[in-house]
Amino acid sequence: MKRNLIICILSMCLSLMAFSAYAAGPLTVDIHGPGQRMVNVTLLPPRGLNGAPVPAAAAKALEELVANDLGYIPFLSLVPVETLLGGDPSKGVKGAEIDFKPFQLARVDLCVTTGWNGDYIEMRAFETFSGRRVVGKSYRDVTAHLPLVADRFCSSFLEALTGKKGFFSSPIAFVRQEGKNKEIFTVLPQGRNLKRITRLGGYNLSPDWSADGESIVFTHIGKTRHELGVYDGVNKRIRRRYKGMGNSIISPVFGPDDVLYVSLNRNGATNIYELSSSFKPGKILAKSPYIDVSPSFDRRGEKMVFTSGRAGNPHIYLLEIKTGTVRRLTRTGKYNTHPCISPDGRYVAYTHQTSQGHRIYLIDLTTGREKQLTFGPGNDEYPAFGPDGYFVAFASNRLGEYKLYLTTRHGDTPRKISTGKGAAFAPAWDTSQQR
Repeated sequence: MKRNLIICILSMCLSLMAFSAYAAGPLTVDIHGPGQRMVNVTLLPPRGLNGAPVPAAAAKALEELVANDLGYIPFLSLVPVETLLGGDPSKGVKGAEIDFKPFQLARVDLCVTTGWNGDYIEMRAFETFSGRRVVGKSYRDVTAHLPLVADRFCSSFLEALTGKKGFFSSPIAFVRQEGKNKEIFTVLPQGRNLKRITRLGGYNLSPDWSADGESIVFTHIGKTRHELGVYDGVNKRIRRRYKGMGNSIISPVFGPDDVLYVSLNRNGATNIYELSSSFKPGKILAKSPYIDVSPSFDRRGEKMVFTSGRAGNPHIYLLEIKTGTVRRLTRTGKYNTHPCISPDGRYVAYTHQTSQGHRIYLIDLTTGREKQLTFGPGNDEYPAFGPDGYFVAFASNRLGEYKLYLTTRHGDTPRKISTGKGAAFAPAWDTSQQR
């Protein structure tokens, strides 16, 4: 009996020590570490503020929007309030009105409260082991802007946990099949705010964003020629240029200081050119007699990755801008394309052809290690880093038709992005909000 009592006391002490260690310091998530621990979150029932009633339909809609947004974050797990011992442990929306013990027993790390007061709502997130408020926001004009409220709160919530922002408000440009044509669209990563950018007919391909997120450059292939297209998001106008660029205009991108770069075939070889402000071809980057396409720059403009056929097959290469040094990054397989370098310049995602189809691979430029991010079925292509260098968008036909999907640089389970009818591919992420 005495022995059992000692064992019980020791077990309780160990549990308390575990809780203390688990709760030590502010709760943060290192998205750039080797992996992430799961963070459990509970959304508490809405409350009326100052005696105001809770609009049941709007409150339910907002909860669903927030739950959907947080569902895109692979290290977050939603725990229903009904599963807690004793049910809802809150009497209000402030920390002093919440009993955090049931959360601690259930290993729930964070809880979210929502208070409604007619014209505005208050949303808070608390650490359950310390009672510390991590996020506190107030929003007005809620009824007409519920999705925007959900996005803004979740953005603040994610920034508090990871130190990174922009995921919920950074659109993705992509190509969508429209009958026989291909047009440029944009959409938020959670599948909202779908917008059509071009109505030019023909093939509009390879979109890329300017550093300020206000312009999109792309290739337009019409009936008679290739053209460079530049969409001005402020004035909602498109400029098209082709004179002096030759008969092939491929994979244009914005580089350092929003200088345009594009692959042109002017003298029998397709090389990557810098364009002047008047769209005139200037110096050639990484000149070779082979096909050099798909340039991608890091945020500082120190590195450019691209695809080249200089080894006999398409492979990925890295150009150090200051020195002009070029080195080959991929050596396995015979077909490696569509490279995208992370904004911080550390990682390169690309499409690698395997015996089972195309897959997304990742190279860590610091360690030289390479790993596979996606595993099909079908083909996975066109990787694009998000503004934080954590999320990776790509196109896949795993369900038959090409659609856009999200994963992370850790290779988390892909989640489909809603883009409407028609095949969707070639995503490009606006990274301006992380600058």
